[in-house]
Formats: sequence, structure tokens, C-alpha cells
Amino acid sequence: MSSTSENKTTVVLVHGAFADASSWNRVIEQLQHEGFPVMAPANPLRGLAFDADYLSDFLDSVDGPIVLVGHSYGGAVISQAAADNPKVKALVYIAAFTPEAGESALELSGKFPGSTLGPNLASVSTGTETDLYIKADKFHDQFAADVPTPVTDLMAATQRPITASALEEKATTAAWKTIPSWSLIATEDYNIPPAAQRFMAERAQAHTTEVRASHAVAVSQPAAVAHIIEQAARAAAR
Repeated sequence: MSSTSENKTTVVLVHGAFADASSWNRVIEQLQHEGFPVMAPANPLRGLAFDADYLSDFLDSVDGPIVLVGHSYGGAVISQAAADNPKVKALVYIAAFTPEAGESALELSGKFPGSTLGPNLASVSTGTETDLYIKADKFHDQFAADVPTPVTDLMAATQRPITASALEEKATTAAWKTIPSWSLIATEDYNIPPAAQRFMAERAQAHTTEVRASHAVAVSQPAAVAHIIEQAARAAAR
């Protein structure tokens, strides 16, 4: 196990919609093997401001420097939660939204062709909100086509819904403007079009890696995800 100085940096992993913290499990194993403290809190998926405030409070409990990582909608959450937080030394976007202030996830996913998510969603009314799920029989092809079906069957059954309003809510700040960022683009992503991911990464001047993978790249290619996180941690420690 490495004992280099970057291992004093805590990696905080934030999942996105239709997933939970277990989606990071194999990435966590690799980061822990390299000596990194890792935390993967639950993302409420109730609304961008709410989720960002929740994460911001969580970050206050973390000692020392942080590399903050977001997958999918989690990218929007970390962009807002990290604002004005001096402990966050790097932002890492994994097949994620990197919104500018005034942009929503829904707007960005529709900015370029390629997303097939809309028709594959099911909605459940909770009275005050509408929760969105990926239809179980569509989950594999839509979310994780490069993951074995027995695994995606479990992922579909345990997926956590996001409110429709969360995807429509506009960001109010963009921490990537002041914090160095890294971006992993999943080129076979049917949730967030790769062209949209490239647009956001280029705009943020992120250090970018492209991987031939589905939206669930942390599950299908954890080594590639861990590698870019380690790159960010090492750069932040200099």
C-alpha cells in the first residue's frame, strides 16, 4: 500500500440518479488499496439545492483536503456543493453533468443528440413530487450495457429514484471555475450524450480521459475511474 502524501487526501464519491453508493464499490476497493481514505455518502436525489446543501454539510465533517467526485447528476451536485469550500482541492466528473450557473441537467442532456433516457423512464407520484425510475426491463441497455445482466438486474431492483424537479432545477454556482477539474467521458453513454460530456469538459478546461463504456462506467471499468481520481489527488497534493 502506498504511503505517499496524496493519500492524506480524502476521496468523496457522490453517486447520481438511478444508482446508490454501492455503484462505487469496486472503485472504492482500488482507492483503498492505494491508501486513500474514501467516503461515499448517499445523495438524496430530491433537488439540486437540497442535495448540494446536504453534501456541503457532509464535507464539513471531513478533515483535511478533499477530492470530490460526482457521477452523472452527482456532477451537478458537487459543482454546487464545493463552491467556496477551501478543503476541496479537485473536482472529478465521471460521465457527469458539469453545469454552468443557470443550466439544468435536463437542459444539458438535451443539448446534443444521443440520449435515449426519456422514453425508458417510469414515473411514480409521491403526492408533492414525481419520482423517476428507469424501467426495469430497459435498465441494462439504457444504463449499463457493458455490465453483466445478473448485475444489472440487481442494480435495476435497487435503483434510487430522482425527482423530476431535480433534473429541471438550475444550478446557481459552478465550482469548476475556481477548482481544478478532471473529466472521464463514457463514449457509449445513452444517458448523457458523449458530445454533451465533451462540451462540458472542454468548457471547464478539465483534464479529460475518454473510455469506451456505458453510463455505469464505475461498475464496468472501475480501474479507469480509480486512475483518473488518483491523478486528481496527486495533482492536488503538489
